[in-house]
Amino acid sequence: MPRAWTLHSRPKGMPKSGDFALIDQPSAPLADGEVRVANNWLSVDPYMRGRMNDVKSYVPPFALGEPMQGGAIGEVVESRSDKVPVGTKVQHMLGWREEAVLPAGQVQPLPRLDVPDEAFLGQFGMPGMTAYFGLLDVAQARAGDIVFVSAAAGAVGSTVVQIAKAKGMTVIGSAGGAAKCDWVRSLGADAVIDYKSGDVVQALAKAAPEGIDVYFDNVGGDHLDAALLAARMNARFAICGMIDIYNEGQPQSLKYLAKVIGARVTIKGFLVGDHLARAADFYEDMGRWLKDGSLTREQTVFEGLESAPDAFLGLFTGANKGKMLVRI
Repeated sequence: MPRAWTLHSRPKGMPKSGDFALIDQPSAPLADGEVRVANNWLSVDPYMRGRMNDVKSYVPPFALGEPMQGGAIGEVVESRSDKVPVGTKVQHMLGWREEAVLPAGQVQPLPRLDVPDEAFLGQFGMPGMTAYFGLLDVAQARAGDIVFVSAAAGAVGSTVVQIAKAKGMTVIGSAGGAAKCDWVRSLGADAVIDYKSGDVVQALAKAAPEGIDVYFDNVGGDHLDAALLAARMNARFAICGMIDIYNEGQPQSLKYLAKVIGARVTIKGFLVGDHLARAADFYEDMGRWLKDGSLTREQTVFEGLESAPDAFLGLFTGANKGKMLVRI
């Protein structure tokens, strides 16, 4: 019988293994227009922490006792839709489970690019699109800009680094630990800050003595403070995530917020779903950069559905380099 992870209790602070429960999920018969997908790969992402709280947000909270959701890649093993035949490899949002039954309109056949299937959960999927649209559309980054990227060794941040370099920008990345910093440097970053080794505000001031034009924020906290202090005239900030506060819920300090006035800084939050109408542009550019060698992918893989909570928790302790995935 297929299994699925549910939210057993709403976490207080950092989630614990006891907040999750693995249950049997009986196979449901298909209705007209539905497909059954055997999941092969699951994505775990920081935004899922917000869905564990019973609060109003841009996506509904996970329901206690019900299978959780998230990005997944699998193969259609049964179909009652002429549009999605058996054998089609698809991506969808009913992850955290071994089997998904859903309308054919809610699955997307994998694009025809020369990458492994799981890449469509990372650099060629939601994280990659987040990097692409956040940097180029939201922050309006352009050749010659000095770009600061937090969580630069993560799935989104590492792609931001590479797109920025492909577009002729100077890039400063932040990552935790010497090994991750070395990897970010190998992606082309012009300077890398190890946030575990000292004060981020001082480190960015040293790495960018002339200031920054663009900040791509995945972290919040002292990284956002550092970026505000370093902001040049008309700097643009794309606020993608703030993992520093997802578990503790502490407010941002924003002690340099007044810099927004004098430097005319633009700070804009965004969701990748706002930009999906331009997905074809994303795949065209990413395909070209893939062919010319501008892109490198890394992923951290946990094996088996049983490991999904551990993989998720690893996002908050720096356990991943590149995309965090679960292979079923």
